[in-house]
Amino acid sequence: MNVQSENIRNIAIVGHSGEGKTTLCEAMLFNGGAIDRQGKVPDGTTVSDFDELEKAKKMSIYTSCSYLIWKDVKVNLLDLPGYYDFEGERAEGLRAAGGACLVIGANGVLPIGAQSIVDYCLKLGKPLIIFINGMDKENADYLGTVQALRAKYAGKLAPIQIPIMENGKMQGCINALQERAYLFKEGGPQEIPIPENMKDQVEEMKASLMETAAENDEVLLDKFFETGDLTREETIRGIRLGIASVNTIPVMAGSALQNRGVINLLNEIVTYMPQASERMNTLADDLQNDKIVNIPTVSDAPFAAQVFKTVIDPYSGKLSYLKSFRGVLKSGSTVWNANTETEERIGQIYQMRGKKMEPVDELAAGDIGAVNKLSNTNTGDTLCDINAKVRFTPIHFPKPTLFMAVAAEKKGEEDKVFAGLAKLREEDYTFSIEKNAETAEMLLGGQGDVQLETLVKKVKSRYGVDMKLSSPKIAYRETIRGNSDAEGKHKKQSGGHGQYGHVKIRFSPADEDFVFEEEVVGGAVPKNYFPAVEKGLRECMENGPLAGYPVVGVKAVLYDGSYHDVDSNELSFKMAAAIAFKEGLKKATPVLLEPIHRLKIAVPSDYLGDVMGDINKRRGRIMGTDTEGENSIITAEVPLAEIMEYTMELRSLTRGSGKFVSEFLGYEDVPFMLVDKIVEAAKKE
Repeated sequence: MNVQSENIRNIAIVGHSGEGKTTLCEAMLFNGGAIDRQGKVPDGTTVSDFDELEKAKKMSIYTSCSYLIWKDVKVNLLDLPGYYDFEGERAEGLRAAGGACLVIGANGVLPIGAQSIVDYCLKLGKPLIIFINGMDKENADYLGTVQALRAKYAGKLAPIQIPIMENGKMQGCINALQERAYLFKEGGPQEIPIPENMKDQVEEMKASLMETAAENDEVLLDKFFETGDLTREETIRGIRLGIASVNTIPVMAGSALQNRGVINLLNEIVTYMPQASERMNTLADDLQNDKIVNIPTVSDAPFAAQVFKTVIDPYSGKLSYLKSFRGVLKSGSTVWNANTETEERIGQIYQMRGKKMEPVDELAAGDIGAVNKLSNTNTGDTLCDINAKVRFTPIHFPKPTLFMAVAAEKKGEEDKVFAGLAKLREEDYTFSIEKNAETAEMLLGGQGDVQLETLVKKVKSRYGVDMKLSSPKIAYRETIRGNSDAEGKHKKQSGGHGQYGHVKIRFSPADEDFVFEEEVVGGAVPKNYFPAVEKGLRECMENGPLAGYPVVGVKAVLYDGSYHDVDSNELSFKMAAAIAFKEGLKKATPVLLEPIHRLKIAVPSDYLGDVMGDINKRRGRIMGTDTEGENSIITAEVPLAEIMEYTMELRSLTRGSGKFVSEFLGYEDVPFMLVDKIVEAAKKE
């Protein structure tokens, strides 16, 4: 299909989980003739949710690409997951999209999930249109939802539709910009005269849209001040300018499930959302001239694209989704990977409709497609003309905040588990797999429990290996707070040479992990046995006297002892040192230490008090608060044992709006009232 960048719209369908994004994509594809009938999420028959895990969970897990042709314009749809755990998929999809359509329920409120997406799009400078969905439901509240949006985004909101309601349900709509009214009919919208009782509303909305349009252009603003009026064409131009600069967010309404208002939405997307050729501020590093350049979306220029998503299929191999920002990509060509500094040969190019791969000969500037079997290319990499080397900014992915211990269900299958996870890591940069050196556990880190459970199921379905998750062990440590003096004597006689070692050692707290000194006088312990004594003590530091955790912060001074000319040897003095260690630490006031983490928590200011109170309940210390925009930033120090599942708990506390990062700070004494419980659990293990 020969398509030019001015006839391409790349639209990410975004919104909180369960608002109807996939259903809206399905209705759009149906209206565009891309599919014969509109599938349903509960039935597992949609184009976007084609993976078996998505069908089972009845929710989107991956970014899905599809397209349709509407009024000779190619509309690429990127259906993005709405659930918090799949934030990485959202980052990938929005990198490729030129604009976004937010789907929000007609519930009279602005959900936190929707608000965070609007804020994210505004931050990225991503043009946005809002579709208020579910207008077929009882008690659908269009005006209340618009008011909730307007309260948050005053000055930006531009409702361009007025719903025609009957018996509490949307039967049609009036487009205030076009001054036309439509009823929803089986074959599509049917134009009707504007109802008499709604003409005042239309005039009011027209005036509001004129004012919004004028604010986006100085020439229009001057005319509006002088005459108080703009022509329809001028209003449309001003609205379009506002959308491109993210100063204006148009609002529409309908029902994706009933396919009502979707044709109107497609018309507005084609009319108002930016063409691929209008994409602004696509910056890249010019590697040959060492400067930052803007990449215009034009066909007659050297090729440059970015891989925004990778899919690993056990059978067909690696599939790289890419967005062409400049130039035309052709099958059989050779391109340069600016990240790995290697050449890649382009095989077959595909257009995607969910899982359906449609072969094409080339990919135009501004278009979205996929290429298989690129051996040295990963998500975020730039592919470009070898004679015009550029590199786009990498895609930012959130760091893992929830960690679980992972193991194979069956012994001997550990390697298969980790090989499967390593393959999935090529697809998803938001999880990690690493070994905890202190607990010897393999830790799987991710954005939340749903993501980790999904990874377990993926490894099972793709690689046939069962794995299990469990709460990770906490790397407690032990130390001493007092001084002691201990004696260790190892004596063994068993015919021939015996074993004899005898030491006297003073133990005290130290700032370093372990300090060994000797103050032996008169040769009570020969110098050649000093290393054996130190080695015996160091080996004992691995298991403390309370619960067997590693010991830190101990100074040991060897000051006396005795030896036997024949029976003494290094092993005997190692054994004697171990005896002294056990006795000495028990007498030196041993204590249990727990890891402390520093948390930086960002929450809307409304939740500041609740979150601070919760931190105090977790034995945390609030170190300070700050403000960034509408968010409060809390810095706190909290025991790791109290925040093992803090990701989900913070979401619950803040209705999904809170985020945090965590870093290890150090160790502190476990409160005495908790020590017995920890010691008992450790002994059971």
